[in-house]
Amino acid sequence: MLTFEQKQAIIESFPQLAKKEISLKRLNYHFEGSLYEKTNVVEKLHPNGNGFVFVGDLLKYEKEANDKGLVNIRDYSEQQLREIIETAIHYLSEEIDDSPIIENWTSREGTKLELEFNNRSWNIYHQGNLEETFGTREDAVAYLREEGFRLSK
Repeated sequence: MLTFEQKQAIIESFPQLAKKEISLKRLNYHFEGSLYEKTNVVEKLHPNGNGFVFVGDLLKYEKEANDKGLVNIRDYSEQQLREIIETAIHYLSEEIDDSPIIENWTSREGTKLELEFNNRSWNIYHQGNLEETFGTREDAVAYLREEGFRLSK
């Protein structure tokens, strides 16, 4: 496990991040270039080595992230820490096209579903009700095909 000082040195090697001291000798690191309200990349880095990195809803970290999109970096190696910080900065600086994409899918029985891309997610709706959410179109399409649906023309 990296020490607090080692983690701090790694984090501070990213010139995009600004250090802000908070309570209990903890540190936050902000990305002022964020395109979103969220600017914290590293949150609550504590002298005991505990801390969190914001990854939002990125699928790569979905098993590690809590419901606020934060990953605990307590046991991260230097390489893992650098990678997750780079990913977080990219995530917060990536412009996404907010215009929704809607596809209609139909089963053999005539059931109709809508596949909609909105805010980084692929959502499946049945009669206006959310049925499933996926992080990639490929996963959503695989699910629809497994359930016997085909893209409507």
